[in-house]
Amino acid sequence: MQTDDRVSSLKNDLLKSSETFRILVGVTGSVAALKLPALVSQLLQLPGVDVRVVTTEHAKHFYNPAEVSVKIYSDKDEWELWTQRSDPVLHIELRRWADLFVIAPLDANSLGKIACGICDNLLTCVVRAWDTSRPLLFCPAMNTAMWLHPITAQQVSRLKEFGYVEIPCIAKKLVCGDEGKGAMAEVSTIVSAVEQYLQKSEESSQKA
Repeated sequence: MQTDDRVSSLKNDLLKSSETFRILVGVTGSVAALKLPALVSQLLQLPGVDVRVVTTEHAKHFYNPAEVSVKIYSDKDEWELWTQRSDPVLHIELRRWADLFVIAPLDANSLGKIACGICDNLLTCVVRAWDTSRPLLFCPAMNTAMWLHPITAQQVSRLKEFGYVEIPCIAKKLVCGDEGKGAMAEVSTIVSAVEQYLQKSEESSQKA
C-alpha cells in the first residue's frame, strides 16, 4: 500500500464521532495477552463504543490477530505511515482519537518503561503523549516473583501518581506453574471498570 493510501486509510479508521465512546486497548508481552480477543469482544458489547488496539511486538506472540475484530496498530504502522513532515504521527493520532486507554495486560517490562517515561515503541509513545485529563487504566500481569520484587510496588505507585488507575492483578495458578499474585484481572472485571467511565461520559453528555 502506498503512503498516500495508508494515510487515507488511517484517517478513515480514526474518524471521530460524538456518538461513540472510543476505547484504545493496549496489549504488552505477557501471557495474559492471549485474552485480547475476549476482551475486545466483550468491550464491543457495551453500547455506543468503538475499539482499537495498539500492540507491542512481543505481545503478538500470544494472540491470533484473526480473532480480533478491530484494527490492531503496531510499531510497523508508525514507521511506514510517516515519510514526510506533513504525514500524521500515529501515536499522536491514536492519543487524539481515544476517550479512554486501557492497557491489558501491562507486563513488567512495559510497567518499568512507563514509570520511567521511556517511549521506545508505539504503545509507550501513546502513553507518553496521553492527555491525563482522560482515563488511563492499567492491568498489571507478571510472574509472582516479579510482582513481589520491591521495584514493582514503586513503579505501580508512580503510575498512580500520574493519575492512571490500576485494575489490580489477582492470585491464581499461573501459566508458568507458579501459584500466587500476578495474574491479570479477569476480563469481566476490566470491562466493568471501563463501563463505569462510559457511564460517566454519558452522564456528562446529558448535562451538557
